[in-house]
Amino acid sequence: MSRRCELTGKGVMTGNNVSHANNKTRRRFLPNLNEVTLQSETLGRSFRLRISAAALRTVDHRGGLDAFLAKARDRDLSPKALRIKREIEKATAGA
Repeated sequence: MSRRCELTGKGVMTGNNVSHANNKTRRRFLPNLNEVTLQSETLGRSFRLRISAAALRTVDHRGGLDAFLAKARDRDLSPKALRIKREIEKATAGA
């Protein structure tokens, strides 16, 4: 399982540890990923996703999973999230 947010695409970044003596060694900055269950109001189902804490706040701010996915760019979404977005679009177009 990759260390990548399924909704925003946020992943591992690299940088340096810098000591007091200014020695530099490579390090990794890992995203704060959480396994959460989000409810889709349109589909009436819940989905388990591995998303970052920042993405979870954004989902709440935008008013839920459906609203977040409607605004999200397809290139940032994981294949699983993209499939959910297509299902929601299909359900709203048919209603």
